[in-house]
Amino acid sequence: MGDKTALITGGATGIGRRTALQLAAEGINLIINYRNSKIEAEELVAEITKRYHTKNICIKGDITQYEDCENIVSQAMNVFSSIDIIVHNAGPYISERKKMADYEIHEWNYMINGNLNAVFYLSNLLIPSMRKRKWGRIITVGFDRVESAPGWIYRSAFAAAKSGLASLTKTLALEEAEYGITVNMVCPGDIIGDWKEKAIEEARNEHDSSVPVGRPGTGEDISRVISFLANDHSSFITGSIIPITGGKDVLGKIYREK
Repeated sequence: MGDKTALITGGATGIGRRTALQLAAEGINLIINYRNSKIEAEELVAEITKRYHTKNICIKGDITQYEDCENIVSQAMNVFSSIDIIVHNAGPYISERKKMADYEIHEWNYMINGNLNAVFYLSNLLIPSMRKRKWGRIITVGFDRVESAPGWIYRSAFAAAKSGLASLTKTLALEEAEYGITVNMVCPGDIIGDWKEKAIEEARNEHDSSVPVGRPGTGEDISRVISFLANDHSSFITGSIIPITGGKDVLGKIYREK
């Protein structure tokens, strides 16, 4: 990958952490954004710096706030000459089963800002410099079948924001193709708990009958695809929505359990 730098939002824990380890192993410098996980972010930076000898920093910031996004980029540019890759990993999610009519306005705004507007904020701040360098990789995160704008009961704000993001991903891909910038979305399946930070090898001997491939999904399943999309040789892949689900129908499972 050469001397590239990636910004991963929500990169201290979960799939973000696994992605950081994957990209660092390929020699990519990292900016780990976090909101509350300061200790985890600092420990991750120390670990990957020691293991891979890349240049890495962590920056606190709430991506739902434009001013925080400005600050994240400003602090990063004090250390690095460019931000070449952005992984829009962070995305608030309310686990409580709640119908749209029961949302508080601040809950709705938080979900829309964190899952849709934040991608506008950071992409808007970073795309101009990517254009100048004629190279960039923007990777967003959705959910299975998001490109069809499906209904998702009790997840109205999250589903609406991510469906909008799928359209935005495809639009940006068209708008920025001439500048060597690719824009794609990865859609994780039902990857839960500790599995978000685990390696594929750890899942090989674990059986999960709810997944057609027969094993749990891991953070590495997602990070490998992100790494592939970020590669210099992946320049022909843009505007793609890529499901990584092990064949499981995640929304179908939800309706069956309703």
